[in-house]
Amino acid sequence: MFNFNPQVNIMAIKEFDIFVIGTGSSGKTIAFDCASQGMKVAIADNREYGGTCANRGCDPKKILVGITEVYQAAKNLENKGLTNTPKIDWEHLQKFKQEFTSPVPIVNERQLIKAGISLYHQSPKFLGPNTLSVEGKTVKAKKVVIATGRMPIELKIPGREYLKVSDDFLNLEALPKNITFIGGGYIGMELAHIAARCGVKVTVIQSRDTILKGFDKDLTKELIKISEGLGIQILLGSRVNKVEKLQKNYRVHYEKDEKTKSITTELVFNCAGRIPSIADLDLEIGNIDFGKKGIIVNEFLQSPSNPNVYACGDVAATIFPPLTPTANLEAKVLSENIRKGNLTKLPKVVTPSVVHCIPQLAMVGLSISDIESQKDIYQVNYKKVPKWFSAKHKNEAEYSYKVIIDKKNKTIVGAHILATNAGELINLFTLAINNKVSIEDFKNMIFAYPTWGNDIQAML
Repeated sequence: MFNFNPQVNIMAIKEFDIFVIGTGSSGKTIAFDCASQGMKVAIADNREYGGTCANRGCDPKKILVGITEVYQAAKNLENKGLTNTPKIDWEHLQKFKQEFTSPVPIVNERQLIKAGISLYHQSPKFLGPNTLSVEGKTVKAKKVVIATGRMPIELKIPGREYLKVSDDFLNLEALPKNITFIGGGYIGMELAHIAARCGVKVTVIQSRDTILKGFDKDLTKELIKISEGLGIQILLGSRVNKVEKLQKNYRVHYEKDEKTKSITTELVFNCAGRIPSIADLDLEIGNIDFGKKGIIVNEFLQSPSNPNVYACGDVAATIFPPLTPTANLEAKVLSENIRKGNLTKLPKVVTPSVVHCIPQLAMVGLSISDIESQKDIYQVNYKKVPKWFSAKHKNEAEYSYKVIIDKKNKTIVGAHILATNAGELINLFTLAINNKVSIEDFKNMIFAYPTWGNDIQAML
């Protein structure tokens, strides 16, 4: 006879040394590192394995940007040696993009399985400080790592169900004749530039009085003019309050100067911002403190309220902006701490940011607003230099820079660039700032000529 004991759980609870939530670059790094040292590791994701950047973010977006860079370069040289500007074939471009994105999930899963890591395909929920529910199963872990990234913020307006997000844009099978983007941040401006160069009539509705919060105001004004010259309509100081479904199109209602206005469009994209992806985790039950910027962590990327939980990347409220390179750095620090004990702190380094419009807008270090009350101790070099050879030999009309110099120490403390190659230029400035390279030493270096990097000496 079978003797049933109600105190015995027939389905045994699985136990792990490390449970990682999120399969982006930071989550994978930690999982692989721990597994390589013989720890029993599990990893979970409620979407395709590989994270946002590789599947539906930076990488596929850059592929779409890449073809528009070629298009713009050819257009700049039209009648300067080139006789025909190429046309963009969106369908074939999407097939090319899929050569990069389609293999990502399966390749990641294979690599994780090969490393001996257990895979789950659902967002776990905390049942306690060390206990999770995932795929209908209960698991326990000595340490939990949260690396779930960010997700689009939901606009609390009537008709929000009609809004699409950046994921949808990156997967469009065909482009409409007109598109409206709500939000003039990174995502809104980058997608607007892609669409406009593909022949779409584009409108950007931005609630603030400028685009790209945090970037230099003079350079963002220049980028607005460039964008408008491309045919992009930018409505500043305009707040969307309703989206209405028409027979074929949508009507977007917004307020500007205390007046209600509207535009009609084929597609509307919510690019108003992203928030930490934590809503499904039940963090309160896990005794994990969090705020608007994400999970609260200490200098070791550990939750002060639950020492068995760590967080990194876009979901963690750290000193760094939510970018892939900073997530990778945080993952390296977290990995060392979770394997060796809390010995490693986040380094204090400046982080560059790049907006992949054409031209690119890039920044690193201090901005003009940062030095507002101490202008006398800084020197600001600001010039528009489209006649410099770097831009002129490709007939590019826009090239501006703003460099902030510490007068006493004679070092670079901030740089802001608007140019087609601003992303590469800003890396050199980042190197100089983080290593406190003096202006004299920088000017005594020899750079290859003619190159963009060589321009930096003239900026100082």
